[in-house]
Amino acid sequence: MNPGVIGAGVMGLGIVRSLLRGGFVTHVRDVDPAREALAHASGARIAGAPAELGAHADVIFIVVLDAAQIDDVLEGPGGLMPVLGPGKTVLVNSTIAPGDTERFAARVCSTGAAFVDAPISGGPARAEAGTMSMMLAAPDAVLTAVDPMLRAVSDKRFVIGTRAGDAARAKLVNNLMAGIHLIAGAEAMALAMRLGLDPRQMSELIRVSSGQSWMFDDRMPRALAGDFEPRAQAHVLTKDLTLANAAAADAGVELPLGAVARDLLRATCDAGWRNEDDAAALKYYARRFGVHMPG
Repeated sequence: MNPGVIGAGVMGLGIVRSLLRGGFVTHVRDVDPAREALAHASGARIAGAPAELGAHADVIFIVVLDAAQIDDVLEGPGGLMPVLGPGKTVLVNSTIAPGDTERFAARVCSTGAAFVDAPISGGPARAEAGTMSMMLAAPDAVLTAVDPMLRAVSDKRFVIGTRAGDAARAKLVNNLMAGIHLIAGAEAMALAMRLGLDPRQMSELIRVSSGQSWMFDDRMPRALAGDFEPRAQAHVLTKDLTLANAAAADAGVELPLGAVARDLLRATCDAGWRNEDDAAALKYYARRFGVHMPG
């Protein structure tokens, strides 16, 4: 079975390279020629459109930003739908609303193809290393068929169930936590600076104390070093928290912390840092608290 990857961004390119290391002949499509060039330099075969990729690939990973882009991949010019059918499997790795996942699953399965709800987590470095986490929802037989490829790109796979949309729900719960932890870390570090404490010393203290979190460990050291090169752009986590709040509303509940985290990430984007790493939340807080960033 040959895989294809549509979307060779910061996560998608890592998936491509992990598949290639696993010995798979891998096809790639991205709207950005520069991303395609990076995939080609790694050994991937470039397709001119999703349909061309789908004609050569049996298992298709879709790693784009949002549901609108998936709609375009499936049914836009040169879209996948006409080449899908029995023997093809589509995995949606994007973080999207569960309802959109269910909609895409119905459309893909109507052709006789299989569908896997398969959002991913862990960041570009883990995607590159083939050690990212995956949340999976699909029939057991479908997961068994694609298991060799899943093992090539991920070392932590959580089978949430068989119902499309449940892995998307699990991903939103995870990203809700991630966003809250990021905002909490940025707020704490900005307060430390406002109180006249050494932020780098505080960062080290928190990383080995009860305030520690994965998001703090990952984001704050590079924010304090002035490194906002995007591994995960601020607008992406803002989108994810917006989806998490919408999912909560659909379930008839509110997210007091989640709504605040979403709004603060929106404010970070509106301040001009939407395309920077989401660690730019610390810059937003520093401006709000009237303190200078280190360096």
